[in-house]
Amino acid sequence: MATRTLVLAALLVLAGCTTPLDPTATTPTEVPAGAPGTATSDSPTRSATATPTERPATATPSANPWGSDPVVVAIRNEGSRDRDFAALVREATAFWEENDGQHLGFEVRYEVRPDATNPDLVLAFADRVPDCGDVTDAVGCAPLLTDSRQIDRPVTAWVKTGLSDQSTVLVAKHELGHTLGQTHDDPPSAVMRAESVLYTEPQPNATERAFPWDDADFTVRVDDESASDPAGVRSQVDHALTYYEDDPPGMPSNLSFTRTDADAEIRVRFGPTDDCRASSGSCIATYGTDPDGDGAIETYTRVEITLVELDTEAVGWHVGYWLAHAFGAEPDGEKPPPFRDASARERRSAWWE
Repeated sequence: MATRTLVLAALLVLAGCTTPLDPTATTPTEVPAGAPGTATSDSPTRSATATPTERPATATPSANPWGSDPVVVAIRNEGSRDRDFAALVREATAFWEENDGQHLGFEVRYEVRPDATNPDLVLAFADRVPDCGDVTDAVGCAPLLTDSRQIDRPVTAWVKTGLSDQSTVLVAKHELGHTLGQTHDDPPSAVMRAESVLYTEPQPNATERAFPWDDADFTVRVDDESASDPAGVRSQVDHALTYYEDDPPGMPSNLSFTRTDADAEIRVRFGPTDDCRASSGSCIATYGTDPDGDGAIETYTRVEITLVELDTEAVGWHVGYWLAHAFGAEPDGEKPPPFRDASARERRSAWWE
């Protein structure tokens, strides 16, 4: 038996503010066929933002809206209280100081004083960024400032907590860019474009979670066109599903399954693929999200169980085996008793009784 894993990540938006979108793609990563297992792949998180303040018609692009004095930046932590953002903010401000002549056309200098009592600018870190223009669920928000008359000190720019250090710096750079007059069409594109890759702080991988799904209600699709006995294999799959609905030992309770001919969270298919051949017997491919960008799935979104040249009587056991894996019992010792060291005869028996 063999495994394969595919991962996707959340899509977000960067600008005056940043908004998460639903993940839409998966990318495969191969795992050798052989012993039971799973597979994963990684793809990043994108982010987009909207700018709440339009550029005034009278603005002078080459003028620093903050004037010639250093911009005093304070830090307000309303989210991850045990996390120190000062070094990340200094990295973001240093970026604009080092690249001001190239990208801004004027000089800018910052003084990052986290507890400043009368700052020019506050970078506020919060679990939820306030609504930013017409964008909700943002990961960042700041006004677009191009003229000193727009500035009412202290100006507040928001950054969502829970992002990795690298992504936190990127969002901070982006929002600082707006306070320096940069729009999504202005350089540098890697910082100011409306979509960028963002990752969260480290999260437990699916293989480390007791139950790696968002909920316990599953849709199931059985593609039996290539099976030698379609009616028989459907009956076998039903036995496996009913077994889990009856709350077997060591498995999550209240699992439910709805059969469908449409796209499903659990798909059972028959016939060899490039990475699941007759010598494998059966394989699983797991699909899910990788929001922290570590190359491993954090939450499953669907699984695909492939069966190759199995006796009809063994189909239910193989499906049940991989379902235990998908429900959080990767080691055989954690699976329900029927799936521990079962002989060929036991796999073809009424093991579900």
